[in-house]
Amino acid sequence: MDKLPAADLFTWEVIAGGLDRPVGLAAARDNSGRLFVIEQPGLIRVIHQGEILSEPFMDLRDRVSMRGGAARGLLGLVFHPEFAENGNFYVHYTNENANSVIARFTAYPDLTAGDPSSEKKILEISYPVGEHVGGDLHFGTEGYIYISIGDGGGPGYGDQDGHAQNPDSLLGKILRLDVDGGDPYRIPEDNPYSSGDGRGEVWVSGLRNPWRFEIDSLTGEFYIADVGENRMEELNYLPADSPGGPNFGWNYFEGSLAFGGLSADETMFTGPVYQYEHSEGCSITGGRVYRGSILSDWYGVYLFGDYCQGKIWGLLRTPDGEWVSDQLYKLPAYITSFGLDEAGEIYLTDMTGKVYQLVEK
Repeated sequence: MDKLPAADLFTWEVIAGGLDRPVGLAAARDNSGRLFVIEQPGLIRVIHQGEILSEPFMDLRDRVSMRGGAARGLLGLVFHPEFAENGNFYVHYTNENANSVIARFTAYPDLTAGDPSSEKKILEISYPVGEHVGGDLHFGTEGYIYISIGDGGGPGYGDQDGHAQNPDSLLGKILRLDVDGGDPYRIPEDNPYSSGDGRGEVWVSGLRNPWRFEIDSLTGEFYIADVGENRMEELNYLPADSPGGPNFGWNYFEGSLAFGGLSADETMFTGPVYQYEHSEGCSITGGRVYRGSILSDWYGVYLFGDYCQGKIWGLLRTPDGEWVSDQLYKLPAYITSFGLDEAGEIYLTDMTGKVYQLVEK
């Protein structure tokens, strides 16, 4: 494919409403046809056959706290690739201490609901300020879990403590763990700091607030959307065969712009494949690669958006390696996340309580 689809032949249709601050959507890949919607205050709701079920899949409100920051709460959800067999799933939430908790839970044997008493904490991470906490989780094609963690600051902080560039800090990074190989996890041997000189969990660094990222389920390619500070929102990319270790430049760079008067060799860093200024939006919401069958024109297109302006862009890489991108839609929505169902069809969540699906007109 060398061009984006004709956007006017398709539309984003509201399929659910009345949710409480939905910030994410996931599928369990257990052939149940369920969509799981994360509500920031601490519930995981279920959409099945077009209806929001009255009973949540999980209620974590007794341990989730949104106090003190708009980006706190229940933030991320991913199901183990063998969820249908082991019932395991993982969440990212903030607690009363404003720390991030990465935890594993196990569903009841019939898989209809998660067992709140089954919590196994994988990591607990503290922050200097606690507004930029990342929040996303995905399993890679090799079976390891990846976790996005922000620099721990807030607006105007500028990562003044240099966490994103410090290999001994988990902040401003994407982490990579083998949760099946240890208790609570094992460090993969091919992680960049597995032998020392930094935290073994670190996979990539130099990120400000990677709220949402994507690992293409077919190719294993990475798309990392990093929320900007003063001027730029950026989208970073890693080919599927990339080893760990890339540094995306924060806080020496914000997108392609030098930041804060800091001096560094630009060749040390991996630059974004797409960026936009704050005149076009204020907070990038990372998306997903369409891998469904109903909308064949969209196959392989990465869709992402902006939280503030409801804009949606499409991005694809042509066979000759060139990037093609364009703004395709503008919705009356505060876009918090994109998600895929079991069949690869694509959805987005709107902070005002709605879930949208991309459909043909």
